[in-house]
Amino acid sequence: MNTQIEQWLSLPREELDKVYKKAKPGTMPQGETQGTAIWAGGLFPGLFSVVARLLAWQGKVFDLFAPGFNSGVVVNKVSPWGLNLIVAKAYRDKSWLDGKDTIVIDYGTTSLLARPIRDEIREVAPGLYLGKVWWGKRRILDFALECPTPTAEVVQTAGPA
Repeated sequence: MNTQIEQWLSLPREELDKVYKKAKPGTMPQGETQGTAIWAGGLFPGLFSVVARLLAWQGKVFDLFAPGFNSGVVVNKVSPWGLNLIVAKAYRDKSWLDGKDTIVIDYGTTSLLARPIRDEIREVAPGLYLGKVWWGKRRILDFALECPTPTAEVVQTAGPA
């Protein structure tokens, strides 16, 4: 696990919010990411993250569209087998946390099960994102996404050959 994510696991929600608020939206991820669920302020947050990854959620797969790769479709990797399920739209908009630009992952029109869910992510370091999960207007969880290859390199090679 990334050492930055290990540090995030021990932070209270207020400190994670400060990290998120300082970050810019950055480059939208492209392709497969590895996810880590973060239960800020919860009991045994490291154990929670490990169990969540083993049983429920392993990350997201982004398929972005031109021009500029600023919107697209996201599919979550879920279940112990990492099945690609639960589709969302990805686009740039204002954060519900601080009103600044962010990358939104919106399930409102793409998933019956996850319809009330909205994720927001910002790039804290190249290929490393901190996210917030909203259920309606209530924050319920934080998460991290890691891109195996920094996104900027993927976008540069994503054009026609």
